Amino acid sequence: MTDTMSAAPQYLDAGPGVSIAYHRHTGKSPGVVFLGGFMSDMTGSKALAMEAFCRARGQACLRFDYRGHGQSSGKFEEGTIGLWAEDALAAVERLTEGPQVLVGSSMGGWIALLLARQRPERVKALVGIAPAPDFTEDLLWAGYSAAKRDKLQREGVVYEPSQYGERPYGVTHALIRDGRQHLLLRDPLHLQCPVRILHGMLDSDVPWQRSLRLADKLETGDVRVTLIKDGDHRLSREQDLALLRRTVEELL
Repeated sequence: MTDTMSAAPQYLDAGPGVSIAYHRHTGKSPGVVFLGGFMSDMTGSKALAMEAFCRARGQACLRFDYRGHGQSSGKFEEGTIGLWAEDALAAVERLTEGPQVLVGSSMGGWIALLLARQRPERVKALVGIAPAPDFTEDLLWAGYSAAKRDKLQREGVVYEPSQYGERPYGVTHALIRDGRQHLLLRDPLHLQCPVRILHGMLDSDVPWQRSLRLADKLETGDVRVTLIKDGDHRLSREQDLALLRRTVEELL
Protein backbone atom coordinates (compact mmCIF):
# COMPACT_ATOMS: atom_id res chain seq x y z
CA MET A 1 0.00 0.00 0.00
CA THR A 2 1.39 3.40 -0.97
CA ASP A 3 0.44 6.81 0.35
CA THR A 4 1.55 10.32 -0.47
CA MET A 5 3.86 12.22 1.82
CA SER A 6 1.06 14.64 2.72
CA ALA A 7 -1.63 12.02 3.33
CA ALA A 8 -2.92 10.99 6.75
CA PRO A 9 -0.95 8.13 8.27
CA GLN A 10 -2.04 4.55 8.46
CA TYR A 11 -2.07 2.72 11.80
CA LEU A 12 -0.57 -0.56 12.92
CA ASP A 13 -2.18 -2.41 15.81
CA ALA A 14 0.88 -3.25 17.90
CA GLY A 15 -0.89 -4.67 20.94
CA PRO A 16 -3.65 -3.78 23.40
CA GLY A 17 -4.20 -0.03 23.20
CA VAL A 18 -1.12 0.56 21.02
CA SER A 19 -1.62 2.09 17.56
CA ILE A 20 1.54 2.96 15.64
CA ALA A 21 1.13 5.69 13.03
CA TYR A 22 3.17 5.15 9.88
CA HIS A 23 3.75 6.10 6.27
CA ARG A 24 4.93 3.39 3.92
CA HIS A 25 6.06 3.59 0.31
CA THR A 26 6.45 0.33 -1.57
CA GLY A 27 9.32 -0.12 -3.97
CA LYS A 28 12.61 -1.85 -4.64
CA SER A 29 14.58 -3.84 -2.10
CA PRO A 30 16.41 -3.19 0.12
CA GLY A 31 14.01 -0.89 1.88
CA VAL A 32 14.88 2.04 4.10
CA VAL A 33 13.43 2.41 7.60
CA PHE A 34 13.76 5.73 9.41
CA LEU A 35 13.89 5.58 13.21
CA GLY A 36 13.32 8.89 14.93
CA GLY A 37 14.80 10.30 18.10
CA PHE A 38 13.65 10.97 21.65
CA MET A 39 10.51 13.14 21.47
CA SER A 40 10.83 13.41 17.68
CA ASP A 41 8.31 12.23 15.12
CA MET A 42 8.11 11.05 11.53
CA THR A 43 7.41 14.52 10.13
CA GLY A 44 10.92 15.80 10.80
CA SER A 45 13.17 17.01 8.01
CA LYS A 46 15.42 13.93 7.98
CA ALA A 47 12.50 11.49 7.88
CA LEU A 48 10.85 13.39 5.04
CA ALA A 49 14.14 13.74 3.18
CA MET A 50 14.67 9.98 3.37
CA GLU A 51 11.19 9.28 2.04
CA ALA A 52 11.60 11.75 -0.84
CA PHE A 53 14.98 10.19 -1.64
CA CYS A 54 13.49 6.69 -1.67
CA ARG A 55 10.54 7.71 -3.81
CA ALA A 56 12.87 9.28 -6.37
CA ARG A 57 14.82 6.01 -6.56
CA GLY A 58 11.76 3.76 -6.48
CA GLN A 59 13.01 2.33 -3.19
CA ALA A 60 10.76 0.98 -0.45
CA CYS A 61 10.59 3.22 2.60
CA LEU A 62 8.97 3.26 6.03
CA ARG A 63 8.73 6.00 8.65
CA PHE A 64 6.65 5.75 11.82
CA ASP A 65 6.05 7.18 15.28
CA TYR A 66 6.83 5.24 18.44
CA ARG A 67 4.02 5.07 21.00
CA GLY A 68 3.69 8.40 22.81
CA HIS A 69 5.29 10.20 19.87
CA GLY A 70 3.71 12.15 17.04
CA GLN A 71 0.43 10.64 15.83
CA SER A 72 0.74 7.28 17.58
CA SER A 73 -1.30 6.39 20.65
CA GLY A 74 -0.15 6.67 24.24
CA LYS A 75 1.56 9.17 26.50
CA PHE A 76 5.23 9.99 26.05
CA GLU A 77 6.00 9.55 29.77
CA GLU A 78 4.71 5.98 29.66
CA GLY A 79 7.30 4.94 27.07
CA THR A 80 10.66 3.26 27.61
CA ILE A 81 13.54 2.14 25.40
CA GLY A 82 12.26 -1.43 25.54
CA LEU A 83 8.72 -0.47 24.53
CA TRP A 84 9.91 1.80 21.72
CA ALA A 85 12.19 -0.99 20.48
CA GLU A 86 9.15 -3.29 20.47
CA ASP A 87 7.28 -0.74 18.36
CA ALA A 88 10.17 -0.61 15.89
CA LEU A 89 10.39 -4.39 15.69
CA ALA A 90 6.64 -4.68 15.06
CA ALA A 91 6.85 -2.05 12.32
CA VAL A 92 9.80 -3.71 10.57
CA GLU A 93 8.43 -7.24 10.81
CA ARG A 94 4.87 -6.42 9.75
CA LEU A 95 5.31 -3.48 7.37
CA THR A 96 8.49 -4.34 5.46
CA GLU A 97 9.81 -7.24 3.40
CA GLY A 98 13.36 -8.44 2.92
CA PRO A 99 16.55 -6.67 3.96
CA GLN A 100 16.39 -3.11 5.26
CA VAL A 101 18.78 -0.21 5.70
CA LEU A 102 18.03 1.23 9.13
CA VAL A 103 18.55 4.98 9.50
CA GLY A 104 18.44 5.97 13.16
CA SER A 105 18.60 9.51 14.47
CA SER A 106 19.84 10.07 18.04
CA MET A 107 17.79 7.65 20.19
CA GLY A 108 16.76 6.04 16.90
CA GLY A 109 20.38 4.96 16.53
CA TRP A 110 20.07 3.03 19.80
CA ILE A 111 16.81 1.47 18.63
CA ALA A 112 18.41 0.57 15.28
CA LEU A 113 21.31 -1.16 17.03
CA LEU A 114 18.89 -3.16 19.20
CA LEU A 115 16.95 -4.17 16.08
CA ALA A 116 20.08 -5.19 14.21
CA ARG A 117 21.20 -7.32 17.14
CA GLN A 118 17.79 -8.97 17.44
CA ARG A 119 17.07 -9.46 13.72
CA PRO A 120 20.45 -9.46 11.94
CA GLU A 121 19.01 -11.30 8.93
CA ARG A 122 16.67 -8.36 8.22
CA VAL A 123 19.31 -5.62 8.40
CA LYS A 124 21.46 -4.96 5.34
CA ALA A 125 23.16 -1.91 6.84
CA LEU A 126 22.79 0.70 9.55
CA VAL A 127 23.21 4.48 9.49
CA GLY A 128 23.40 6.38 12.77
CA ILE A 129 22.87 10.15 12.84
CA ALA A 130 24.35 11.34 16.15
CA PRO A 131 23.46 7.90 17.54
CA ALA A 132 22.73 7.87 21.26
CA PRO A 133 22.95 4.33 22.67
CA ASP A 134 22.88 4.26 26.48
CA PHE A 135 21.93 7.95 26.72
CA THR A 136 19.48 7.33 29.57
CA GLU A 137 22.34 6.12 31.77
CA ASP A 138 25.38 7.99 30.49
CA LEU A 139 23.86 11.36 29.57
CA LEU A 140 20.69 11.72 31.67
CA TRP A 141 21.30 9.81 34.91
CA ALA A 142 25.03 10.50 35.01
CA GLY A 143 24.37 14.22 34.58
CA TYR A 144 21.88 14.48 37.46
CA SER A 145 22.84 15.78 40.87
CA ALA A 146 22.25 13.64 43.94
CA ALA A 147 19.22 15.78 44.79
CA LYS A 148 17.75 15.31 41.33
CA ARG A 149 18.32 11.57 41.41
CA ASP A 150 16.60 11.42 44.78
CA LYS A 151 13.64 13.41 43.43
CA LEU A 152 13.38 11.14 40.39
CA GLN A 153 13.39 8.03 42.54
CA ARG A 154 10.93 9.55 45.03
CA GLU A 155 8.44 11.15 42.62
CA GLY A 156 8.97 8.92 39.58
CA VAL A 157 9.48 11.76 37.10
CA VAL A 158 11.43 14.97 36.62
CA TYR A 159 10.71 17.56 33.96
CA GLU A 160 13.39 19.02 31.73
CA PRO A 161 13.23 22.12 29.52
CA SER A 162 13.39 21.39 25.81
CA GLN A 163 15.44 23.50 23.43
CA TYR A 164 13.27 22.19 20.59
CA GLY A 165 9.87 23.25 21.94
CA GLU A 166 8.08 25.25 24.59
CA ARG A 167 6.84 22.31 26.66
CA PRO A 168 9.19 20.58 29.10
CA TYR A 169 9.46 16.83 28.78
CA GLY A 170 9.27 14.20 31.47
CA VAL A 171 12.09 11.81 32.29
CA THR A 172 10.70 8.93 34.31
CA HIS A 173 12.46 6.60 36.70
CA ALA A 174 10.95 3.76 34.64
CA LEU A 175 12.81 5.09 31.57
CA ILE A 176 16.11 5.06 33.46
CA ARG A 177 15.55 1.61 34.96
CA ASP A 178 14.45 0.10 31.65
CA GLY A 179 17.37 1.72 29.83
CA ARG A 180 19.74 -0.27 32.02
CA GLN A 181 18.31 -3.46 30.53
CA HIS A 182 19.34 -2.38 27.03
CA LEU A 183 22.81 -0.86 27.45
CA LEU A 184 25.08 -1.61 24.49
CA LEU A 185 28.42 0.11 25.04
CA ARG A 186 29.62 -1.96 27.99
CA ASP A 187 30.59 -4.95 25.85
CA PRO A 188 31.52 -5.71 22.24
CA LEU A 189 28.59 -5.35 19.84
CA HIS A 190 28.20 -8.52 17.81
CA LEU A 191 27.02 -6.98 14.54
CA GLN A 192 28.38 -7.84 11.12
CA CYS A 193 26.46 -5.44 8.86
CA PRO A 194 28.03 -2.27 7.45
CA VAL A 195 27.62 0.72 9.79
CA ARG A 196 27.91 4.40 8.89
CA ILE A 197 27.87 7.10 11.55
CA LEU A 198 27.36 10.83 10.97
CA HIS A 199 27.97 13.18 13.91
CA GLY A 200 28.23 16.94 14.27
CA MET A 201 31.11 18.21 16.37
CA LEU A 202 28.96 21.07 17.69
CA ASP A 203 26.42 18.59 19.08
CA SER A 204 25.43 19.83 22.54
CA ASP A 205 23.12 16.86 23.26
CA VAL A 206 25.22 13.81 22.37
CA PRO A 207 29.02 14.34 22.41
CA TRP A 208 30.61 13.26 19.13
CA GLN A 209 33.19 11.23 21.03
CA ARG A 210 30.45 8.72 21.82
CA SER A 211 30.29 7.78 18.14
CA LEU A 212 33.97 6.85 18.28
CA ARG A 213 33.24 4.71 21.33
CA LEU A 214 30.41 3.02 19.43
CA ALA A 215 32.67 2.37 16.44
CA ASP A 216 35.24 0.78 18.75
CA LYS A 217 32.62 -1.55 20.26
CA LEU A 218 31.27 -2.75 16.89
CA GLU A 219 32.76 -6.08 15.79
CA THR A 220 32.15 -5.50 12.10
CA GLY A 221 35.15 -4.10 10.25
CA ASP A 222 32.93 -2.16 7.86
CA VAL A 223 32.44 0.94 10.01
CA ARG A 224 32.92 4.55 8.95
CA VAL A 225 32.49 7.60 11.17
CA THR A 226 32.02 10.98 9.49
CA LEU A 227 32.44 14.03 11.71
CA ILE A 228 30.88 17.30 10.57
CA LYS A 229 32.90 20.05 12.23
CA ASP A 230 30.21 22.73 12.02
CA GLY A 231 27.27 20.34 12.47
CA ASP A 232 24.90 20.34 15.44
CA HIS A 233 22.78 17.55 16.90
CA ARG A 234 20.03 17.77 14.33
CA LEU A 235 22.16 17.61 11.18
CA SER A 236 19.17 18.82 9.18
CA ARG A 237 20.73 21.54 7.03
CA GLU A 238 20.61 20.91 3.30
CA GLN A 239 24.30 19.98 3.21
CA ASP A 240 23.70 17.53 6.06
CA LEU A 241 20.73 15.96 4.26
CA ALA A 242 22.80 15.70 1.09
CA LEU A 243 25.49 13.82 3.04
CA LEU A 244 22.84 11.53 4.50
CA ARG A 245 21.45 10.79 1.03
CA ARG A 246 24.92 9.96 -0.32
CA THR A 247 25.63 7.74 2.65
CA VAL A 248 22.42 5.75 2.27
CA GLU A 249 22.79 5.55 -1.50
CA GLU A 250 26.20 3.88 -1.16
CA LEU A 251 24.69 1.24 1.12
CA LEU A 252 21.80 0.51 -1.24
